[in-house]
Amino acid sequence: MPPIIIAGPCVIESMDCLEEVAQELVRLKEKYEMDIIFKSSFDKANRTSIHSYRGPGLEKGMQMLADIKEKYGLRILTDIHESYQAQPVGEVADVLQIPAFLCRQTDLLVAAARTGRTVNIKKAQFLSGMDMEFPVQKVRESGNDDVWLTERGNIYGYNNLAVDFRNIADMHHFTDTVIMDCTHSVQRPGAAGGKTGGNREFVPAMALAAKAFGANGYFFEVHPDPDKALSDGPNMLYLTDLDRVISTLID
Repeated sequence: MPPIIIAGPCVIESMDCLEEVAQELVRLKEKYEMDIIFKSSFDKANRTSIHSYRGPGLEKGMQMLADIKEKYGLRILTDIHESYQAQPVGEVADVLQIPAFLCRQTDLLVAAARTGRTVNIKKAQFLSGMDMEFPVQKVRESGNDDVWLTERGNIYGYNNLAVDFRNIADMHHFTDTVIMDCTHSVQRPGAAGGKTGGNREFVPAMALAAKAFGANGYFFEVHPDPDKALSDGPNMLYLTDLDRVISTLID
């Protein structure tokens, strides 16, 4: 069975950018006959600096994602940061994502669960894979069994992350779908003078290592020109490189 691919720009910058990415994702979806989910954020509420670009906001951002969904037929994933966002986001998005730092927030998990949409919970940088039993339990006991978990690395000293790939196998105890966030795992949080740095050259290897440990989904933030992106540029893949990376993950 082909893996799930989640891909898109970190944050919504413009409709032109969304469409350029969506067109390539449709091409890859048809080429590989696999599920590719379009991801972008309407608000990046956890930027390093208060002066950093956050996105167009809930109302405008969700309308832009709805337009992408209608025009290109791609499923949509986006993240929520507050409980009130779950219901309106759930009217458009097929997958609601819980950010890593918020994965223990009960009200947020319950609100996401009650939309009936798939809930993708990112493992916090300060938790182990086995600790994710309880966020999953909160969603399921709120009436939603459709839960995914995502590995994105652990805090390792200052401004760095390390990935313990055993977390992937551990999280399979709680859900059939475990995603590897291949681009956030190569971040250098807060290491670029008020912004997050990163090492995108390690992304392909992160994906292959995760495959060896049993991941069945992969999360890639991609951009036509990451070095000019308004968020997460240093760890995002060039859109033109996504095809090559996906090809290595196909059995």
